[in-house]
Amino acid sequence: MRLVITGAAGMVGSHAAAYFAQQGHEVVAFDALIRSTLTGTRHPSVEYNWRRLQQLPRVQCLQGDIRRLNELQQAFQQPLDVVIHAAAQPGIGFSLQHPLDDFDINARGTLHVLEGVRQYAPKAAVIYCSTNKVYGTNVEQFPVRELATRYAFADGFLGVPETCSTDLTGHTPYGVSKLAGELYVQDYAQTYGLRTAVFRMSCIYGEHQFGFEDQGWIAHFMISTVLQRPLTIYGDGKQVRDILYVGDLVRAFDAWLQSPSRHGVYNVGGGPERTLSLLELLAWLRQATGATPTLTHQPWRPKDQRVYISDLRTIKRELHWQPMVSVQEGLSRLLTWVRAHRELYAIQSENIP
Repeated sequence: MRLVITGAAGMVGSHAAAYFAQQGHEVVAFDALIRSTLTGTRHPSVEYNWRRLQQLPRVQCLQGDIRRLNELQQAFQQPLDVVIHAAAQPGIGFSLQHPLDDFDINARGTLHVLEGVRQYAPKAAVIYCSTNKVYGTNVEQFPVRELATRYAFADGFLGVPETCSTDLTGHTPYGVSKLAGELYVQDYAQTYGLRTAVFRMSCIYGEHQFGFEDQGWIAHFMISTVLQRPLTIYGDGKQVRDILYVGDLVRAFDAWLQSPSRHGVYNVGGGPERTLSLLELLAWLRQATGATPTLTHQPWRPKDQRVYISDLRTIKRELHWQPMVSVQEGLSRLLTWVRAHRELYAIQSENIP
């Protein structure tokens, strides 16, 4: 196969590119390399992953911006079998401060990707990386209990299903822009006959992740702990998410590509067996590293869900997929990677390539 992966220098995109290239497929890695600018950091992040991709066989790196349809055309005009659309602005805080930029990247950019496929490769399969934030605060309808270190859904509740409404709720601009992109993906399947899958991702983590306060909280907590930097806890720290190791996510992409499904919408995360609160991650890091970062507490962030856990029954039934990497193993892998690459977080470059 020949695949185009947008946002290929991000954590999800770079893992997907490496996975499919190692299987013998040809991969076009497409990325604008603007994350450092968006996050306001001079630490290399996507730039590091980009250099790594440039060294992999069967990977062609093409720098371009999904906001410019003419740049996408360079990737789509050759024979094409699969598009994995992982490019996005992923920060809620950024979306609150810059809603127009958030819309241009997440909603308009997704429409450009779909138009590129429709015009140049209408038989290509499209995978869209969505988010659990499309449900907004509707997840608060499910009963929640407060425990010592976490919030929890009521006993017996398996998690938020795909049938949970996305209407009549607050999302933040980020949740809205991702939902808009998702609806375009679903409609291009219905209207133009594209083969598409939407993956509503919970917290994805793994090696090659450069976490920031606004996005990638697991990596952000690890980096801050290893480098003895202070951390800010918004709310009480008992917020719970199901977490999924990135290698398991990429396997889910592959499982859909190998399936007969023409259109699908899937929650994808760790499910009830792979959950973690902020306080529990801090306790794990304290035990694993012997370090405790200085903590500052701030009020809850807008539309922050107390608990989000994915109901995985649809993806398990339709794609015969389930998570394989445990929380302990996945966290250990990421911590090992952060420790081995701690020098990256000290780099202050004025000319990141």
